[in-house]
Amino acid sequence: MVERSNWIGKALVFPRSLVPDIKAREEFAQTGVYVLIGPRDDGEGEAIYIGEGDPVLPRIENHYANKDFWTRAAFFVTSGIGLNKAQVQYLEHRLLLLAREAKRVKLENRNQPSLPSLHEADTADMDVFLENMLQIMPLIGISAFERPKRPTQRKQVRLFCSGKGVRAEGFESSEGFVVLEGSQAHGQTVNSMETRVPGYLELRNGLIEAGVLVYEGEHYRFTQDYSFNSPSAAAAVVLGRSANGRREWADANGRQLRAIQEAAVSGAAEAGDL
Repeated sequence: MVERSNWIGKALVFPRSLVPDIKAREEFAQTGVYVLIGPRDDGEGEAIYIGEGDPVLPRIENHYANKDFWTRAAFFVTSGIGLNKAQVQYLEHRLLLLAREAKRVKLENRNQPSLPSLHEADTADMDVFLENMLQIMPLIGISAFERPKRPTQRKQVRLFCSGKGVRAEGFESSEGFVVLEGSQAHGQTVNSMETRVPGYLELRNGLIEAGVLVYEGEHYRFTQDYSFNSPSAAAAVVLGRSANGRREWADANGRQLRAIQEAAVSGAAEAGDL
């Protein structure tokens, strides 16, 4: 259970395996909005499903029986006067828009529900409720609703990946590797990508379908910053083939990422010996 001071809402976070044991909790009988989370089929990142329930329990039980992808879930309800149907539909609508705009995870929802009609005061209340939800999401391991943040540290190393007329720029992050908006990716993939790294091929195709990669001339362009699980996943999508990201990404002086990482580890070890 996650709560915040001066906020009427609360979040219940749980693994799928515990649904039979915890479904009798009073929170499941309330009206709320929920997120199901699990691994993508290709193993590259997460997939989510966003929904609302009035009450939550029948929806969670239905997904427990019929949706296989999810391994954990979170839902949001209130501590006092409960949310109503229109309010949770509003929250669901807004979360789906944010997830589609961020494009950080695979969205299992097929449709975008229409925006319900709310009074101005209700809309303002739900915007505040949503803001609190979004502040809690990263704390419970959900990053689907925010775009990757660019580093503010001056010493952050910018890295480049080039080949056959394309050039991409990115940086290491706490979540993996971020490729920056405006970077280029090969217009074609090699045939062996389907057999050697099928997960990366599926990831690349998914980014094209989602509009993260758009075709321009003879190559694709990143329309936004995008966070990958690893430098190798980023390099494979950029180059259209299997790739060792620690070798393919290098700084402006040509120093490979692996050398940068090894130097950082060595420097940290020496500092620890002082």
